[in-house]
Amino acid sequence: MRRWTGSGLLTVMVGTGAWAQSASTLEAVRLHRAEARTQARQELEACVARKCPEQGRLALLTGTLALAEGDVAEARTLLTGAEVPALLRPYLAYYQGQAHFYAGDAAAAAAAFARALEKAPPALAPGARARLGESLLAAGKAKEAAPMLEAAATQEPSAELLFQRAQARKALGNAAGEQADLRAVALRYPKHPYADEALGLLEALKPPLRLTLAEHLQRAQGLLDAGDAKRALEELERAEAAKLVRTPPDKARVALVRAQALFATGQKPKAEEALSVARRGPPAVAAEAAYVTARRAMKTDDNATARKLMQALEKEFSKEAPADEAGFFVGWLDLQAGHFAEAVKAFSDFEQRHARSRRRDEAMWYRALAHLRLEQYPQARAVLDTLVSTFPQSSLVPQARYWAARGQALEGASADVIGPAYETVITSAPNSYYALLAAERLRELGKQPPPPFPEAPRPPKGNEVPAELKLAVALTEAGLFRDAAEDVRARAARIRDPEQALAFAGALLRLGEYGNAHMVAARHLWGRAFGARMPEALAAFYPRAFENAVQSEASRYEVSPYLVWAIMRRESAFRPEVASAADARGLMQVIPPTARAIARKLAEPEPAPAELFSPSLSIRYGAWYLSQLMKRFAHPALAAAAYNAGPEAAVKWVKDKGVLPLDLFVEEIPFRETRGYVKQVLADLYLYQSFYGKDTSPQRLSLTVPVPNTEGVGF
Repeated sequence: MRRWTGSGLLTVMVGTGAWAQSASTLEAVRLHRAEARTQARQELEACVARKCPEQGRLALLTGTLALAEGDVAEARTLLTGAEVPALLRPYLAYYQGQAHFYAGDAAAAAAAFARALEKAPPALAPGARARLGESLLAAGKAKEAAPMLEAAATQEPSAELLFQRAQARKALGNAAGEQADLRAVALRYPKHPYADEALGLLEALKPPLRLTLAEHLQRAQGLLDAGDAKRALEELERAEAAKLVRTPPDKARVALVRAQALFATGQKPKAEEALSVARRGPPAVAAEAAYVTARRAMKTDDNATARKLMQALEKEFSKEAPADEAGFFVGWLDLQAGHFAEAVKAFSDFEQRHARSRRRDEAMWYRALAHLRLEQYPQARAVLDTLVSTFPQSSLVPQARYWAARGQALEGASADVIGPAYETVITSAPNSYYALLAAERLRELGKQPPPPFPEAPRPPKGNEVPAELKLAVALTEAGLFRDAAEDVRARAARIRDPEQALAFAGALLRLGEYGNAHMVAARHLWGRAFGARMPEALAAFYPRAFENAVQSEASRYEVSPYLVWAIMRRESAFRPEVASAADARGLMQVIPPTARAIARKLAEPEPAPAELFSPSLSIRYGAWYLSQLMKRFAHPALAAAAYNAGPEAAVKWVKDKGVLPLDLFVEEIPFRETRGYVKQVLADLYLYQSFYGKDTSPQRLSLTVPVPNTEGVGF
């Protein structure tokens, strides 16, 4: 029989006598452990000795692992002549092509890639086409390579494909096309190794093609955005060495980018000098320089200075783009400082001066919040009603409706008046944080809130693996996890209607592919889940992902499994392979330093960073950490805030504004990301409890912010 484990499509053959890779080898491959190749090779040798029927599949896995480690000779030996099931043959041919190419045999590589392309599934075809073009080019067959590279670079442009297409175009005498591709590589991908090579080829032309100042600035900004401030500075120096910086406006534009790069490299005095040059430039440049200065003041919590700078910027550069943001932040900083009357005026002025701003709905919301803090409830309600009528599609509508009702309650309106308003919040946005708050307020009034969903999530019926997923299963059984994931994503991208999406998501849930099921639902089933309230659609949005591990670790560390699922849903959307820009990894997005600290607390060996992609380890560490946060903060809202922003930030916010009721406290969390994070986690937590909890009585949300313990987890 086949046992679907909690790591997605990972399949282990048991009880049938069939020989396959062991579960430990597949796990080692999936986690990129150092011993994976050795284990696979040992199992292949044992299979050969026993003459088992899985030799080809094991050779494919072992060959791809050798290829990944740069052992081209062994990869070529293992992959040549291997026999695999029909579903896997295009992949075997593709990896044979890779091995031949890196061994220097471009002709053999091209033949292999051509075989792969003949019956390549949608996920493999673009890569096979691109590699075929590259191999033909390397084999001196530019005319044959050109159409392949033209199609590949047009469909999925990358630095590599554009560079190779430039070579093909050159061979065919298309000088203009060659130069366009080289320039695109240099400008779009400034940090890629091909970018410098492309620049060298452009400069070697006769006459040489050199970058303009605007293009040097584009490259410098791209390098800065990619985190390479040092090279950004070098790019600016090249522009100056080429005598392209001639006029005062040129100097100002260069100085603006230089200032940001100098700040990024810790050279504050020089950065300030550069900003002073930029501020003397044209209005557009001077406004950006002023905005950089103001935002830096905000980052250092010097909000009083930041407000003055923002106000001056908006006044002096009223027609420039940064004036919009500056005007908004004047009001926001007033609100953060508790200057509510000033905030009302600032946001009112902002709405008048920036009638087309993308922040108009947000400015209305904050103006209403300032009125609420001044206990000016009719004024707040008038603004909130205008927000709903003017921006009916805004994501702020649920909170506008909740706070309009809450304002009525604080003004002294009767339960018969405000009850229906709270009910509207629940029925119109059943999956929102504000539906949760509205339900709690109704209970305070002695009223039973309407259920947000009539039925709990229920996966669609069925047990068979659908035909469109059989390749992904076969790839996973072979240990080709990346290829399996790409195949699932490619097939999901071809879904065109909700019925197809519902069946596909249901199959993915049955196979333990919770992340991909959630992805399909988010793209295609929103209306079915939150409009029609279909339990089959809800199942993909709120799965009990990796249930055995979550229940076990939650029980071990005495934390709610529903909180674990709520955090997992927000952090990774149930995808074990996710990594963030901050190097957070896995289902619970644990960063390596936190993992090491947890390991020390648990008196166990520190995990390698790759191991944090393991669902079981990520769930265990996440459950332990959440249990410690709940012990210290005693409220899921604070635990979520600490999980996102750190315990020190959560403690500070409680110290500053913990006297507020929970709903106001959350609205005044100063970090936008954390505000949204807390709201979603609370909404998901209570939905999970209502869907799957055994207790028939509803779990209550405390609207009082508790004082955190002085001791407890601090990392």
